[in-house]
Amino acid sequence: MKPNYQNKLNELISTLDMKPKLLLHSCCGPCSTWVISYLKDYFDITVYYYNPNIEPEEEYQHRKQEQIRFIKENKEVSVSFLDCDYDNLSFKDIARGLEKEKEGGARCSKCFYLRLKKTALTAKENNFDYFGTTLTVSPHKNSEVINKMGEAVSKECNIPFIYGDFKKQDGYKKSIELSKKYDLYRQDYCGCLYGKENIWN
Repeated sequence: MKPNYQNKLNELISTLDMKPKLLLHSCCGPCSTWVISYLKDYFDITVYYYNPNIEPEEEYQHRKQEQIRFIKENKEVSVSFLDCDYDNLSFKDIARGLEKEKEGGARCSKCFYLRLKKTALTAKENNFDYFGTTLTVSPHKNSEVINKMGEAVSKECNIPFIYGDFKKQDGYKKSIELSKKYDLYRQDYCGCLYGKENIWN
């Protein structure tokens, strides 16, 4: 039976007696809306925008600025933002030979791993208590694959990963509502140009 990753997160939350520092990888502003709202009372959140898969660079910059705008305009939470350089070559390296893979296949798994590993290493280097990701809020992403990958990366990097399946409890619907409230740009493809033909939004 598939594990209930949202229950695993809630079990962790129930043990917390302080706000640990969480480096939260965000794939985009709209996906981050509900996840931040869900976690804000339990973690000291820093949003980490590492998405080398997004192409072209103009699209990457647009999405990044929307993420920053949401953090600034959302007065209900106090969230930090950690930026990084546009690193599309790293994505191109791991995607080599997988360009024709269907969306959700081996190329996507490599992309998830690339982003989770970078988040974990950055969290470790900067003395965060946990790392996590907003990726599972999307109904187009396999939460089991992402959580198992997060668990593996956690062991590799020796830093705890917060499980989650943020689409649960109408999380995806709530992310859409929050995106409309803040008038956020909602992209019509995940990120890379290889998968752009498979419109999922």
